[in-house]
Amino acid sequence: MRYVVGITMDNRGRDAVSLALALAQTTLSSHRVELDLVHVLRGVPPEQAGSKPEREYQKLCLEEAEQWMAKTHDLVPKTIRSTTSVHFADSMAAGLIDKATSCPCDLIIVGAASHGPLRRFTIGSVANALLHSSPVPVALAPSGYLPPSRLTRLSCALGMRPGAEVALNVATQSSVLHDVPLRLISLIALDSRTEDVERTDAARDHAKKLLLRASQSVEDATEVMVDVALGRSIESAIEKLTWDDGEIVLIGSSRLAKNRSIFMGTTANKMLRSLPVPMVVVPRYHAADFISDNGISI
Repeated sequence: MRYVVGITMDNRGRDAVSLALALAQTTLSSHRVELDLVHVLRGVPPEQAGSKPEREYQKLCLEEAEQWMAKTHDLVPKTIRSTTSVHFADSMAAGLIDKATSCPCDLIIVGAASHGPLRRFTIGSVANALLHSSPVPVALAPSGYLPPSRLTRLSCALGMRPGAEVALNVATQSSVLHDVPLRLISLIALDSRTEDVERTDAARDHAKKLLLRASQSVEDATEVMVDVALGRSIESAIEKLTWDDGEIVLIGSSRLAKNRSIFMGTTANKMLRSLPVPMVVVPRYHAADFISDNGISI
């Protein structure tokens, strides 16, 4: 497996590395992870610059980036395979997608905006671009994220609309891959004036069906549980759930997303405001993709 980790010269880069290590260190030995640490510089390589001043400037930026990447590489234990590179592109998001699509990649990992509150998300321009265009899953580390000794649980937020099966398939395979329990969560935002009993009952029934399906899928490979949270908003529903420090949340893309592409919907945006743990957004896949790719996991 290969993770492309977006490295910036601030705390976001360290947050991204921390999340990459948390994932890599719990992956089964049969699926060793290689971390591709990537820093993106805007523009073209020095040798392609159109003028001498531009060549000198790009060369200076490259030297500074290489020094930073060498320090970042020291954060990765020698037991985990890792490489570093500096890539030139029109934007960091474009550069990371270039690297992710240059050879098989399972995940792009980036940090939240550096001005975000501790252990919360503030989506910067890089993450925003990735969460609306990436062809591979994107993991977002909250500000100030510290790697746990190991992952303790994978949660998967599932709605009732078509497409939830995609996120469920990725979540079940990933929970087995990382040898952690799987929690299925259903968030219900109730009207401020009346509690929609029928909608709540329907959501609970749907969650039970997904629980049965996930349990059958993983057999005895891992534990599967379900949590249904009610609140006056998605944010308040999230706050009623308990969260482990070693937990990661996985969600699917909006129905507006193109096949094999991410488009983060309104519910996911609302979740980000309250989540204290990393989030992974998976692209929208057609059912045939799971057959041709022999399963998709992060």
